[in-house]
This record gives sequence, C-alpha cells and structure tokens, in this order.
Amino acid sequence: MKDSARYAKIVEWSEEDQCYVGSAPGLIYGGCHGDDERQVFETLCEIVEEAIELYRQDGKPLPPPTSGRDFATKMQGIT
Repeated sequence: MKDSARYAKIVEWSEEDQCYVGSAPGLIYGGCHGDDERQVFETLCEIVEEAIELYRQDGKPLPPPTSGRDFATKMQGIT
C-alpha cells in the first residue's frame, strides 16, 4: 500500500466558492479547487504525494493516517 492511501482525500462542492474543493485533513493545510470534480481529485492526489515526499526530504515523520474506519467514525462523532 502506498503511503498516500493512508490519508483521506475529500472533494466536496462549495456553495460559497461555487466550485469543488479538495482537502486531505491531517496531512496538508489548504488544498485545491476547480470546476471538475474528477480533476480536483486527481490534483489532490498529486498534492498528497508531493506532501509526503516533502516530509521525507525534511526527515520529518508522517502525520498519523486518516483513512479507514477509525477516522471516518471520528469525523462522524460516533463512539
């Protein structure tokens, strides 16, 4: 499994911005945006890969993974 698969990638429509916004909570601040949902997701995946590479180049440990059931449960406030 690639390290990038360990991080949740979220693409959602923003009424305020009138475009799709992509983010990867816990790994990057900010994200990307655009009119095409698939393109935003593809760009977000590239950004996640680049962020992981920057962590490695800087010798920093990666943040805790955010993908998977445990993270989804936390986001929904379920215990």
